[in-house]
Amino acid sequence: MRPALPAAFTGPPIAHRALHDIAAGRPENALSAVRAAVAAGYGIEIDLQLTADGEAMVFHDYDLSRLTGRDGLLRDLTAAEAATVPLLGGDGECIPTLAAVRDAVNGEVPLLVEIKDQDRHDGPGVGPLEAAAARALQSYAGPVALMSFNPESMAEMSRLLPDVPRGLTTMSFDPDLWPLPAATCDRLTEIADFDRVEASFISHHAADFPRDRVEALRQAGVPVLCWTIRSPGEEAAARAFADNVTFEGYLPALPA
Repeated sequence: MRPALPAAFTGPPIAHRALHDIAAGRPENALSAVRAAVAAGYGIEIDLQLTADGEAMVFHDYDLSRLTGRDGLLRDLTAAEAATVPLLGGDGECIPTLAAVRDAVNGEVPLLVEIKDQDRHDGPGVGPLEAAAARALQSYAGPVALMSFNPESMAEMSRLLPDVPRGLTTMSFDPDLWPLPAATCDRLTEIADFDRVEASFISHHAADFPRDRVEALRQAGVPVLCWTIRSPGEEAAARAFADNVTFEGYLPALPA
């Protein structure tokens, strides 16, 4: 079953890690950044990482240091412990749960959820984070879609939440930069798992446009989102190849 991506995801631009702005006291993926995006009318992209007790937290990095100034890995904390870790620049804000972000969005704007790869694409780490995401989203009525660099994650989500649209986060995978076998990099670069996991869309690295495979999917009616756009000029260039942009660092125009 391949559920369609709601049209809302190709409408307002999507705020990367929510509408974050440290100068305004809004760290990335923080509830303040989520609320700011909702107030402005932008879609929201967030990231999920797993805690030691199997809960989905909205946090980009595996390591805590860049975003909290604290040593260690998020996966070594319980959800209760993670929820007390302040985010740098956030005026006391701590790492939010997916459930808290879900409730803050409350269906008002599209919510694009990236499940961060837990196992480098080969399978054994898939399951706990996907199950946590499914628990938080199973009764959510707003426009929501899931994506991951890891096709196995999306295969699992097709089992857990078959009615929720899922996509692949895509780019050119250089084996010199990714800790993956060359054959795996080739497969991911060619987006070869798209049909197997019954994906509905892709979110492609904007610096990797143009790509024949991406254009072929788009010509076949597959929505193409892209990441990460940081200026009006980059947005104009990306829109020649993509149906919507994921942005940060500026405020793009909203559809009329």
